[in-house]
Amino acid sequence: MISRTRNAPPKASILLEALRGLGYTCASAIADIVDNSIAAHAKVITIQFVWAESKSRIEILDDGTGMDDQELEQAMRLGGKDPLTKRAAHDLGRFGMGLKTASLSQCRSLTVASLKSDCSILRWDLDVLASGDGRDWLLLEGASDEAMESVERLNGQESGTLVVWEKLDRIVTDGFTGQHFLELIDVVEQHLAMVFHRYLEDGGIRIRINGKSVAGWDPFLTDHPATQQSPIERLRVKGSQVEVQYFVLPHKDRLDEATCKKAGGPDGWTAQQGFYVYRGRRLLVSGSWLGLGHGLSWTKEEAHRLARVRIDLPNDMDEDWKIDIRKSTARPPVALRARLTSIAEQARRQARLVFAYRGSSTGRTSNQPIAPIWIADHTKSGTRYRISLEHPVIQQMFEEAGAMFPRLKSILRILEETVPVQRIWLDTAESRDAPQSGHLDANPADILAVMEPMFRNMVRLKGYTAEAAKDRLRRTEPFQSFPDLVDSLDASVNF
Repeated sequence: MISRTRNAPPKASILLEALRGLGYTCASAIADIVDNSIAAHAKVITIQFVWAESKSRIEILDDGTGMDDQELEQAMRLGGKDPLTKRAAHDLGRFGMGLKTASLSQCRSLTVASLKSDCSILRWDLDVLASGDGRDWLLLEGASDEAMESVERLNGQESGTLVVWEKLDRIVTDGFTGQHFLELIDVVEQHLAMVFHRYLEDGGIRIRINGKSVAGWDPFLTDHPATQQSPIERLRVKGSQVEVQYFVLPHKDRLDEATCKKAGGPDGWTAQQGFYVYRGRRLLVSGSWLGLGHGLSWTKEEAHRLARVRIDLPNDMDEDWKIDIRKSTARPPVALRARLTSIAEQARRQARLVFAYRGSSTGRTSNQPIAPIWIADHTKSGTRYRISLEHPVIQQMFEEAGAMFPRLKSILRILEETVPVQRIWLDTAESRDAPQSGHLDANPADILAVMEPMFRNMVRLKGYTAEAAKDRLRRTEPFQSFPDLVDSLDASVNF
């Protein structure tokens, strides 16, 4: 039996007002427009923020292939593209909604002018739609008087597209000033530098904001010699290939001030840890553990702030990864979660070691274990920290203690029982960094004052050769952090 049907089209003004609440920020909305420019093979994308209080506007101009009148009308329709249709590898869109939803999330008037063989101009104006009965989807032809000044920027180009946002009611709100507009420009620049950094770094595109070129922000510090990176791992699922690689960034002690500040990214070191999901070299998700973990999802902790994992997706896996309209969320398929969790665990484990050791040796030299001064005993009732009685410095003290041996052991026990664990934890949480280890900044003479007697003792009393004694010191905390001082012992120690 054929069911009876009714035609129930949405009211244009009401639906468009509702779609404004999808959750775009100004920066993510502009990134969505830049996606269209890249898909149109643009090489130069120019963004202009024009401050004029309530009449302020934002313009995005590219030198891409442009659209004729029919193509522009299709682009201005909501749902003008089938998300299930196979797309070219360089196409960064999917739903056919981004141009409209991203733009109207920030403004009430969207004008698009595109030059191919001729220049075509179409406009959505929410106030015009609301002034009628709200049912008709009325696209306006031509631009407003203010926007026409911007359209003239297409003159002299062979092709290209201009997007103009006017009536910026979601940006220029009560109390919003020119200074806020300048701060917004900085936020947008940081976001675009992150999202499109791979295009910017290889020269695929150039982006300028109010005349200033945007430099790409590499989340992984791939050019720094102290950055650790795993081999690229290729995972196959449903006939498509996903590439995964983790990076452990250097501790800030290994970075100069400018590099350290830049590497923290738009949201800071702790917030930027996690997975970075790319599609077509375009960053979709930045700094998220994607709900992975064992039992409970991992949270962003200071100890793992140096761990970043890159995932590269082909654009035919949007459905599998649940990519949303805003291109800001992703959920890994069940078939990949176990392996992604394992890779992330390796990154987090290594990052924790680098963080804890402040960029010095993370526990091994020449494949031999480092002799630690402190040992952590993990029990059901908690973690207890004790001094290693096998440490060479401690052993030498015991050998030379004589009658003071019992008192010395008592002093070490008092130190163990009074380690200010809670204070250290609190200071770490508040400063968002590992507490400073005194020996790292110690005067070399102070280090040698401790190291030389040990070296003498091993060579003269224990029968070590000079080279064997130095090798032992290279594997002893904290001397493993000072290999040059260890190498100098032949010249500095008098027998």
